[in-house]
Amino acid sequence: MSTAPNRRPTGRGRAARVAATALGVLALTASVPALAAAPAAAPAVTPAKPYGTVTAVSGLNQRMFPSTDSAVKGTLRHGAKVGLVCRVRAQVIAGNDLWYLVRDARRVWVPARYVAATGTVKYCKDVLV
Repeated sequence: MSTAPNRRPTGRGRAARVAATALGVLALTASVPALAAAPAAAPAVTPAKPYGTVTAVSGLNQRMFPSTDSAVKGTLRHGAKVGLVCRVRAQVIAGNDLWYLVRDARRVWVPARYVAATGTVKYCKDVLV
């Protein structure tokens, strides 16, 4: 058993140890990009009115036609803002029979039950689509 007291490294020994630890952390960070700081996200752009904000906590499916039997063409996350073209009465979702046509090149539909509209959304029969 050693009778020498436990001592912290001092002087050059301690500096070398600190430098080696710092280099190890830098090497680890460089080899794992997910741990590196992510670039700042671009600010969300609010579309022109009328637009809607997704209120469904788990997100929302975009459908090919205004029905849950229709194919899913994409999804929107909670809080996403999307431009709205017009609305139609179709399948009832949780007591609401309105569906919005999203202003998107894919021409997709979302149920109005899970979208908070801002601005006046006309019926599709009143809009040249």
